[in-house]
Amino acid sequence: MTGTHSVEKIGGTSMAATATLFDNVLIAGRKGADLYNRIFVVSAYAGMTDLLLEHKKSGVSGVYARFVADDGADGWRLAMGDVRRAMQERNAAIFVRPQSVQEADAFVDRRIDAVAACLEDLARLRSHGRFCVKEQLMTVRELLAGLGEAHSAHSTALLLRDRGVNARFVDLTLWDQQDMRGLDERIEQAFAGVDLATSLPIVTGYAGCSEGMVRRYARGYSEMTFSRIAVLTGAREAIIHKEFHLSSADPKLVGTDKARKIGRTNYDVADQLANLGMEAIHPGAGRGLRQTNIPLRVRNTFDREDGGTLICGDYVSESPRVEIVTGIRHAQALQFFEQDMVGVKGYDAAILDALARHDAWIVSKSSNANTITHYLATDPTTMKRVIADLQARYQDAAISTQPVAIVSVIGSDISRPGLVPDALQALAAADVEVVAMQHQIRNVDVQFVVHAAQFDTAVQALHRALVEEGAPVLEGRRAA
Repeated sequence: MTGTHSVEKIGGTSMAATATLFDNVLIAGRKGADLYNRIFVVSAYAGMTDLLLEHKKSGVSGVYARFVADDGADGWRLAMGDVRRAMQERNAAIFVRPQSVQEADAFVDRRIDAVAACLEDLARLRSHGRFCVKEQLMTVRELLAGLGEAHSAHSTALLLRDRGVNARFVDLTLWDQQDMRGLDERIEQAFAGVDLATSLPIVTGYAGCSEGMVRRYARGYSEMTFSRIAVLTGAREAIIHKEFHLSSADPKLVGTDKARKIGRTNYDVADQLANLGMEAIHPGAGRGLRQTNIPLRVRNTFDREDGGTLICGDYVSESPRVEIVTGIRHAQALQFFEQDMVGVKGYDAAILDALARHDAWIVSKSSNANTITHYLATDPTTMKRVIADLQARYQDAAISTQPVAIVSVIGSDISRPGLVPDALQALAAADVEVVAMQHQIRNVDVQFVVHAAQFDTAVQALHRALVEEGAPVLEGRRAA
């Protein structure tokens, strides 16, 4: 049964812009009853999870990475001190009331001290040499991940109460080996006594549960928490607040004056974006919303008046159009050639098994009589391991890899006649060599494989030809 409330997720960059977040999202001119019938699921403040685990992009070690590597040294303890200072500096920057600063700092101290005590115990066991704590490292990672969201959710609820809002801190991070509840059960218990009409829940994006959120979803865990809360509470709408609009291309690449807000699209398009690593929504999170017919809205935290982009299960653009041009700047093309492959089964399954074993993300694949090519979002080191495995099994096969870029044009319906010829002409005019092309029958996306150095040029050329030169059509029709 659909409720009257929304469930809204706030990303880390938006959380860090606290004043704007309150002005544009959390309060945004609301008073009285209008403040409620909303649930907010919050990420850690920008950069905090990097300090706790490791930097998402650069790989610089945080507490977890140092604990794994230090073997009893003080590296992880120093890193934990950095986390404590960063959290308390954030508190000092956002609170006005001294009492609130003290309360927020005391909460940080309690949480960090508790987790640090666990790490100290494990470090002592490891120092004896007879104990193997490797199997506990994922639990350590889960514990550390939850610290960031506990801090941001607690501080946000406290800030709202300072402004007279009946905010409620909903802590899902608790991790107890004697309490191995599943995610759904933990959420249902947490909301059992919550009156959404009179209170505003601020919920941790991390949830301690038997499944292990970081183990299953890596850094996408907060979107899974958000999705399951929306599904289990029967939300009328799910909303993600980001620092940007869901646009027709990266504004930094094609120009802020040329990138266009998508406005309307469907979950099929969202899946294609997730497959390319774009942060629209985690595919697992989108699946739950789609299956329960909950629409998803992606809004720009810094654009208060704009309704953002609405993603529904049954939307199809009124006229065929390209909605977004995006892709993967650094990918790998794995080519497996075996002359004797024709009519023989088992090659494809063996390749897939090797890719799964080495955790190589498959973006797309193609094959003919004696060649199977996989386009992968992975690194050269992983590719070397995959090739070594396959070569050991198929000694007569010619197996090679090369770095490529993948540029994809995506839309809920891109069946416009001449779209592919127009795209190829645009790429040729920009001197972009097309290494390969994938065009699916369903007319949701076309992928162009190009040389890695030509990624930017390819995106710009395709966006100019397929988006900028045609008027945007935001109306839609129902899918059959």
